[in-house]
Amino acid sequence: MRGIKFLAIILIGVLGNSCAVLKAPVITKNDSLEVYKYIFISPTQNLTSSEGGVYGGNYGVYGSTSSKSVNPSDVIAGKLTKEGFIRLSEVKSELLDETLIVNYGESGRRNVAGGLGGYTIEVTIQFISAKSNTLVCSCTAEGQGATEIDDIREAINRCLSALFQK
Repeated sequence: MRGIKFLAIILIGVLGNSCAVLKAPVITKNDSLEVYKYIFISPTQNLTSSEGGVYGGNYGVYGSTSSKSVNPSDVIAGKLTKEGFIRLSEVKSELLDETLIVNYGESGRRNVAGGLGGYTIEVTIQFISAKSNTLVCSCTAEGQGATEIDDIREAINRCLSALFQK
């Protein structure tokens, strides 16, 4: 009886840890974003991930795949536009005082439950003053989904949501 209870506790622990507990987003603010009106987002490339499966039945073996793609700068642009920023296609000298340069990067990966629960992807977004080239603020967050694209999209959304929390 003791052995069964012990085994049940172990199973609950392993299954409970297989879903990631995401770390809280980290925000660093050196200045207020409220004085800025315009953003220039450093371009990023489309990222693609695929998933698939194979299964067998009475009449043969079947399979399917699906792929997802995302351009991180587009996700960032959507969130920042919703917050009221105006996206510029280039940095304009007459608007330097009110312009932020936004940089994106993947900053880490963390195994969850010893790799049995998959992994999370961490992203960092920087907001740089176009006039002084100093860091105004940055945010870092991680995400976990069905694919790497889901991880990245969730991490970006968590990052910016924490930054613009009302």
